[in-house]
Parts: sequence; structure tokens; C-alpha cells
Amino acid sequence: MSRHLADSGDAPAGDAGADGLTHLDAAGKARMVDVTDKDDTVRVARAAGSIRMAPTTLDAVLGGTTPKGDVLAVARVAGIMGAKRTPELIPLCHPLTLTGVEVAIEPDAALPGLRVEATARCTGPTGVEMEALTAVSVCLLTLYDMLKALDSGLEIGYISLLSKSGGTRKAR
Repeated sequence: MSRHLADSGDAPAGDAGADGLTHLDAAGKARMVDVTDKDDTVRVARAAGSIRMAPTTLDAVLGGTTPKGDVLAVARVAGIMGAKRTPELIPLCHPLTLTGVEVAIEPDAALPGLRVEATARCTGPTGVEMEALTAVSVCLLTLYDMLKALDSGLEIGYISLLSKSGGTRKAR
């Protein structure tokens, strides 16, 4: 069985890396990182992605004439719900009490298509990067699902973390 962190020299199995964290126990098995010693701080993360589509599809979305109704409203809510369900989808993510999730969907005629940006917030011992990234991913997948009957050439674009803030380590 491969131990990627141990084999890569990043951190021996069971030993903390330079940041004091590892997802491996002493036997090299996956575990949730223990954040007990980390302070609760305000955490904010922003992520973005895009979906390309035919200009006629974008016109239908913006004009509200798609067969499935207001796809933007549904996709926005789906993104928020996705952020809230992140620990159910990503096995080693901590369940967090999110204090806010915003999902913005903007048209971009140059794609052509839609750009999605999500911001997730919480006060806690670990960051909300995965929640922001999940919000964007679920929003884009929902747009894809709701528009696939109109456009067989839909293409979900690069999803990335734009920024994150918060977090300090308690003195030991």
C-alpha cells in the first residue's frame, strides 16, 4: 500500500508536517485532522468557476425562456446547499457551522457562458475552502443539468480557490 505523504518526503506517516497537520495516522491510514488546539477565528474563502455554452443558450438563460424555468435561482440555491453538505461529500472534511454562503452567477458574453463565484464564511478552528469550492461545483453541475437538453456542448471550466483568510495557531 502506498503512503503518498511518507513516500514523497512531505511528512512521515503519523508525524505532523511543518504545519503540524497530517491526514495519516501512525500506521499510515487516513484520518480526520485533529483541530482541537486551533483557535476559533473568522474564516472566509472564495472560489470561482465557469460554464461555457452556445450564445443562444446564454440568451435563453438571461431571457428566462429555458424549459426548466429560472435556472439561475435554482443553481444559486443548489450551490448554497452544496456548501452546507460538504462534509458528507468530502470524506475527511470537518463539519462546520457556516455563518454565510453567497453564490453569484454572472453572464460573460466573451465565453460565452456564466461565471460563478462563491464565498463561504464561518467562525471555527478550520477553513472553509472546500465549502466554497463545493458551492461553485454544485452550482455549475446544476446549471449543466438544467441546460443539457438545450445545449450538448456545455463545458464546465476551471474551478479554483481565489482567496482564503483567517486562522491562527494556539501557542503550545
